[in-house]
Amino acid sequence: MAAGLGSRMRPLTEYTPKPLIPVHGIPMIETVIHGLQKRGVREIYIVTGYLGEQFERLCDKYENVHILKNPDYLTKNNISSIYAAREILGRTDTFICESDLFVADESIFLKELSHSCYYGRMQKGYSDDWVFDLENGRISRIGKGGTDTYNMVGIAYFKQKDAKILNEEIMKAYEKEESSDLFWDDVVNQNLDKLDLTIEPVKEGQLVEIDTVEELEKINESR
Repeated sequence: MAAGLGSRMRPLTEYTPKPLIPVHGIPMIETVIHGLQKRGVREIYIVTGYLGEQFERLCDKYENVHILKNPDYLTKNNISSIYAAREILGRTDTFICESDLFVADESIFLKELSHSCYYGRMQKGYSDDWVFDLENGRISRIGKGGTDTYNMVGIAYFKQKDAKILNEEIMKAYEKEESSDLFWDDVVNQNLDKLDLTIEPVKEGQLVEIDTVEELEKINESR
């Protein structure tokens, strides 16, 4: 998903979409692409919006990368990016990734996964970020705020069966007027009883979410 404005990283994102900003000399989105390719993912679709034409060069650089345009990125939340992929979601097992991640350890993509899952990092104490509650090893709630639980890190994996269910529920939700404010994860949370979702743990430093110019400067200074 690469449609967002990247407002918190202005002025860097005034003329460059956030996923194309380099970390250690490599555009963030390309670290995600490299990890998916190492996994053997055959087709990668980038959902674009803001300054979307700048992503087209990735289709020339990587033969299995394709562009999907999100026409609603300015008026709707990120549910619109999953909706833009409705023609392909559910065809096969699928990774759904934020594109403004710096993947420092590509091995996170290599494990064979027997269940649909969100990747998460354990957070000791209270977190006001997006988190997951677990019950008997399965995700029982996705939402903001939690204690001693897993933080969302921006990567999810759906087995084909669950990807089909997600696609159906996204399309249903999108037709409703209130969908403008929905995150796609809200739709997952509303349908957890239909999905078989668990957590795939990642460690600190394996991937980094970069939201501000200060965070970018800090990680670029670390090497």
